[in-house]
Amino acid sequence: MNHIDKPEAFDPNNMRRKVSELRAIAPAKRADEADDNAEVELNPLARQIALQFRAENYSPTMITGLLRLLEFAALFAIGCAITVFYVAPGFDMMLLYIGEAAAGAALGVLVLHLADTYQIPSLRAAWRMIPRLLGAWGVSFATMALALFFFKTAHETSRVWFVLWFVLGAAYLIVERQLIAYAIRRWARNGTMERRAVIAGGGEPAKELIRALERQPENDIRICGIFDDRGEHRSPSVIAGYPKLGTIAELVEFARLARIDMLIISLPLSAEARILSLLKTLWVLPVDIRLAAHANKLRFRPRSYSKVGAVPLLDIFDKPIADWDSVAKRAFDIVFSLLALLLLWPVFIGAALAVKFTSPGPIIFRQKRHGFNNEIIEVYKFRSMYADKGDPTARAAVTKGDPRVTAVGRFLRKSSIDELPQIFNVLKGELSLVGPRPHAIQAQSHDRRYVDVVDGYFARHRVKPGVTGWAQINGWRGEIDHDDKIRYRTEFDLYYIENWSLLFDLQILFLTPFRLLNTENAY
Repeated sequence: MNHIDKPEAFDPNNMRRKVSELRAIAPAKRADEADDNAEVELNPLARQIALQFRAENYSPTMITGLLRLLEFAALFAIGCAITVFYVAPGFDMMLLYIGEAAAGAALGVLVLHLADTYQIPSLRAAWRMIPRLLGAWGVSFATMALALFFFKTAHETSRVWFVLWFVLGAAYLIVERQLIAYAIRRWARNGTMERRAVIAGGGEPAKELIRALERQPENDIRICGIFDDRGEHRSPSVIAGYPKLGTIAELVEFARLARIDMLIISLPLSAEARILSLLKTLWVLPVDIRLAAHANKLRFRPRSYSKVGAVPLLDIFDKPIADWDSVAKRAFDIVFSLLALLLLWPVFIGAALAVKFTSPGPIIFRQKRHGFNNEIIEVYKFRSMYADKGDPTARAAVTKGDPRVTAVGRFLRKSSIDELPQIFNVLKGELSLVGPRPHAIQAQSHDRRYVDVVDGYFARHRVKPGVTGWAQINGWRGEIDHDDKIRYRTEFDLYYIENWSLLFDLQILFLTPFRLLNTENAY
């Protein structure tokens, strides 16, 4: 069938817009409304299976990215080793050879990439891919030879070095790819390299989807379970050999306990109202959300799809800050956290001494807060309250002139110096430098928890919380004495998540010291 324009009702982008509209129309919830994302108790079977998937796994994107780095480093090292042990040139010529080795290794990886040798199916079929591998390596060397000719440096380069590097590089690639193929098969068996998925929706559509996935020879999807609100007569307890583990509400808790990569909605596109209802509940999870499209007669534009083998899936939501973005953000956190410690250690020592000698009790206050994917973490702060009046739950918010706060604590809170120990949470990997602020698990606006005030509040936890954030530098910090304040904070946090970049993080980090000068709401 020819490609056709997507009808509005079935446009994934339109679905995302409709979910956003639903959130905007009803941002607050009445006290008597049920919370779609409230914590529920998992049944024993679902909990047992979720605990089996707690171990870390690595996506194919991460594996192939690391392989590119490995092959660049290895090919560059081979070129340098031949230079040192065979050519042994002087300093000036050594620099020339090192430059050629770096350029040749980079060109080789680029051509190998263009030849699709870093795709998982290609890595699995190592013997079959040898001709393509050698062809790509040969093309890179031919290109490098032309470059040496045009730059008039060919006469300065040893021909033996050039040929020897090609031969040893080719031998390395052949042997290494055999080892990688063996490792990928092993990682696929033990779960190190897989994409873990749960299916929302049961019955015949789920059965057809599972069978289609199982027929794919290079399938890297592991189905962890099926969740459906429908009863036994419409959605059996076992579908294609996989158990139905509970309701959609239980799916949210399951995905928070296990390390899930993908959530596949197995419903026909005609069930738009049901799909939108599911998305309104499930978008708070930090996972890729896909809509099964294998059984639909409509054919959309190729960019609308992601595929598992030949099984098409419509992309609805992507996990924020995933794969190499998460590596870049973690490196950003470590570098700037260490820099902050180097610059601010006198402030740390001064604050610690001031807390210690002005009131009895510990220097550091620990408080349980919501972390990434709603996990509970323990956040560090300089103690700002009298030890016998502290409130670890933050059920009673600090107000202006609060008698629980010490004189030193009042200054620490206004200047946000009390938050500095959270840099150690960043180094531990529990927080990021920039992200939505972590709130105490019992924090309230008046007599209601934040989750009872803001629809989709837990969507803030799709990324790691931060020491500073977009909401804070826009003035939304300090006491929350009105529902709108937590509502606006959440909107700013969601904007940050949906528009994240390292440059955005750097902007927020740079503006933070200047915006902290505004202490209007900080008590």
